[in-house]
Amino acid sequence: MKFTISRENFLQPLQLVSGAVERRHTLPILSNVLIKVSDNSLWMTGTDLEVELIANVTLTGEFNEGEITVPAKKLLDICKGLSDDSEIRFEVDGNKAIIRSGRGRYSLSTLSASDYPNLEDWEGEVEFEVSQSDLKRLIDCVSFSMAQQDVRYYLNGMSLETEEHLIRSVATDGHRLALCKMEYSSASLPTRQVIIPRKGVMEISRLIEANDKLVKIQIGANHIRIFSNDFIFTSKLVDGRFPDYRRVLPKDGDKLVEASKDVLKSAFSRASILSNEKFKGVRLNLVGQDLKITANNPEQEEAEEIVEVQYQGEDLEIGFNVAYLIDVFNALGSENVKISLSDSNSSALIEDAADDSALYVIMPMRL
Repeated sequence: MKFTISRENFLQPLQLVSGAVERRHTLPILSNVLIKVSDNSLWMTGTDLEVELIANVTLTGEFNEGEITVPAKKLLDICKGLSDDSEIRFEVDGNKAIIRSGRGRYSLSTLSASDYPNLEDWEGEVEFEVSQSDLKRLIDCVSFSMAQQDVRYYLNGMSLETEEHLIRSVATDGHRLALCKMEYSSASLPTRQVIIPRKGVMEISRLIEANDKLVKIQIGANHIRIFSNDFIFTSKLVDGRFPDYRRVLPKDGDKLVEASKDVLKSAFSRASILSNEKFKGVRLNLVGQDLKITANNPEQEEAEEIVEVQYQGEDLEIGFNVAYLIDVFNALGSENVKISLSDSNSSALIEDAADDSALYVIMPMRL
């Protein structure tokens, strides 16, 4: 097996698939990337048994077909170190992969391609196409609310739902919830809900860009697969039942706050500096058209911010984790934010003032 390729054409797919390669591996071959030459194309595959990434590039120079696995990080570091306009000559010699470029020569150990794990073949039960920008929005609007290493493993991921002409993404860590929905007019979709694991969600967000290029999404019994012109991404699904988030959506919020998102975000960011580092609690006092934000810490330091808002309702005092509020403001796209409250013990519902396609629920804190 051998081929010749420009550094740029080799580095791009290699960087793409390296994201799926497991750094802390139990099987040595999982730290390798599978390189295969067939049908005038160079194919690269990376996997950690949970997610799999395949990328390909057309070969224009001379080549011999074959396949081998080589250490992903070492190969990537070598290619990154080469000059931009260099040419790479790759060949397998016995149990070594030889990479030549200019007057440089690098010899890497290899493992047999036949031992490389492949995710099993499966049939897609639900299939649809969306633009990369729509998919990126569904992920980026909610992914910050996913749990991390929670014993309730079904929270360590994102729920993706299809229902007739709607696609929804939902994430929660038990203290906050994020939901985003988009209209899907191309066809009527079957009702289906799956949980994509955290690593899969972050990997998809890394791979796609905010453009109008279409990607095809296939959902099977245990996997989700995404096809684009640049890659084929596959992830196992979390085997679990996502909580019924509809039950926690506040419905009786009679106290409404509307204000500039940037003004609120700045005020909360400043107040957070003097909040308790462990609990990150801030107190909100709503009186008239003023929102007073206060924070303090065990060192007896205190921050106070007063922001003018549009407020409808009785005076209210309530506490929140300030980091959760700032995360929501970062995810919202509009200039103004709308917050619905009912009392000091009930969750807040936060939305974009001009767009109801995304909503956020944050539980209060006792301060």
